[in-house]
Amino acid sequence: MRELSLHILDLVENSLEAGATQVEIEIREDLKQDLFCFRVRDNGRGMDEDTLQHAADAFYTKRCTRKFGFGLPLLKAACERCEGKLVLESKPWQGTIVTTTFRYSHWDRAPLGDIATTIFLVLAGRPDVKLYYRHWVDGKSFEFSSEEVKRRLGPVPLNHVAVLDWLKGYLAENIGHLYGGA
Repeated sequence: MRELSLHILDLVENSLEAGATQVEIEIREDLKQDLFCFRVRDNGRGMDEDTLQHAADAFYTKRCTRKFGFGLPLLKAACERCEGKLVLESKPWQGTIVTTTFRYSHWDRAPLGDIATTIFLVLAGRPDVKLYYRHWVDGKSFEFSSEEVKRRLGPVPLNHVAVLDWLKGYLAENIGHLYGGA
C-alpha cells in the first residue's frame, strides 16, 4: 500500500470483522530516535496460537469468503524493508494487538498519508465503535476519544451530518498541528 494510513485502515477493518467494539490506534513519530511506529489494539475475537503463527501468511485463512489475505503480509514486508518489524499478539476472546516499527528515515518507508480521513472513515462507517486515537510527533501529541465526543453530544448521533462535518475538520486541524500546521 502506498500509505501507512491504508494499512491502519485495513487493520481496523480486520478488528471490526473480528467483532471488536473498541479499537485503539497509536502512532509515534520520533525523528531523534529515527523511529516511526504504530499500534492497533482491539477487543475482538482474537486468534488461537495456530492462527496467530500463520497470520502473516497470505495464503493461510480461515475465511470462507476468499482463500487469501494480503494485508498483514504486505505490512510485515513493509516493516522489514525499512529495518523494522511487525509484532502480533493475540489470545482468543481477548483481542489482538498489532505493533509495527520502521526506521523513520528509511528510503522505502511509505508516508503516513491521510490519517485524518482514515479516522474519519472509521467513525462515519461505524459510529458504534469506541475509537481511541493517540498520535505523537516529536513531543507534540493529539488524543481523540469517540466516547468523549459522544458524551458531549448527548442524544445527537456521532454520524449526524453536522457532527461528521465538524469531525473531519477537527481531526485534520489537530493532526496538522503535530506537523507545525496552523
